[in-house]
Amino acid sequence: LLPFIMFKDLQATPWQIACIISLKPIVSLFSLYWSSQIKRRRDRLISNIVWASILSHLPFVFVPWISHPWFFILASAIYMLFHRGVNPAWMEVLKVNVPEDSRKTVFAYGSAVYHVGGALLAIALGWLLDAYFQAWRWLFPITALFSLISVIFQAALPVKTSLSQDSASFVAPQFSFKEQLQKPWKEAWELIKQRPDFARFQIGFMLGGGGLMLWQPALPQFFFDTLQLNYKELTFAMTLCKSVGYALVLPLWTRMMSRLDIFVFTALVTAIAALFPLGLMAAQLSLIWLYAAYFLYGMMQAGSELSWNLSGPIFSKQDDSSTYTGLNVVTVGLRGCFAPPLGSYLCNLTNATVVLLMGGGFCLLATWQMYLHRQKEEENPYLIPS
Repeated sequence: LLPFIMFKDLQATPWQIACIISLKPIVSLFSLYWSSQIKRRRDRLISNIVWASILSHLPFVFVPWISHPWFFILASAIYMLFHRGVNPAWMEVLKVNVPEDSRKTVFAYGSAVYHVGGALLAIALGWLLDAYFQAWRWLFPITALFSLISVIFQAALPVKTSLSQDSASFVAPQFSFKEQLQKPWKEAWELIKQRPDFARFQIGFMLGGGGLMLWQPALPQFFFDTLQLNYKELTFAMTLCKSVGYALVLPLWTRMMSRLDIFVFTALVTAIAALFPLGLMAAQLSLIWLYAAYFLYGMMQAGSELSWNLSGPIFSKQDDSSTYTGLNVVTVGLRGCFAPPLGSYLCNLTNATVVLLMGGGFCLLATWQMYLHRQKEEENPYLIPS
């Protein structure tokens, strides 16, 4: 809700709205340095997770005393930096502690609890934001401090320390600042060259994710200027309806992911994403279509998160998955460099409706690309991830 709060209560400029939307994925490029520290270092997994939790939530404790939009942009960027950067550590913890045939189910149930809990909380938050002037000033620090309680449980996470002989014999090289700057990018580039199947997957996901990012700058304008929404209606759609859709369809996505090739699975996800802007257009006739659109978005997001988060363990098989997941994070940053600014520019050049439909077009293109890549996988069966 932060971009919407900035738009409505802090009178943020269109450029500042574009910045907060763009910086969130762009900082993923820098999060690669945070995640690169855990490669072949399972002893660092828990500390990587704990410190990411502390540093990501800390800026929001100071919200009651700072009103400048640029502070919120900075706080959001720091949060996303560690939120993305810690993802490879989480996926590696999942991989080393959970048998392969159970990973999708464990991830699915954990995600469902996360989203349903957020949905229930959103009902109260939407009412508070409308009922009390600038209620977000004290909601931010309260929820940040509440989130920090999770550090207690994260510190107690078990991690199996048994490694392959190659990993066990690994000796960290002498520290070099230049090498530390180059290392994550070298590893990502080597992975792309060595795994053309994973590179093709990234291209398709880049198109679909780019479509979703393209329409983000258009949403505040469309919701407040075109649909005239209040916070209760907005939170009901963006969190409750989306989370219900997410939780209801997640078991189905989990079963499908176990049976389908990941390219076909992701093509279905991006095809559903392309329908979202059509629901928003229909919401001009009745708000029921807005709620239906976000219900559909939640269904799409459930499949997208499974595909995005588990593609690393799927493609890496028995190897270390952190580099694969780290590359996923980097591509989020790369598309964040151009998609939201382009969406903001197109909003000024045309209108929010046009930008939303263009984003849907990119999602359709991603579906087509994934299908073409699936055809290549069928011609070269030895590349099919299983």
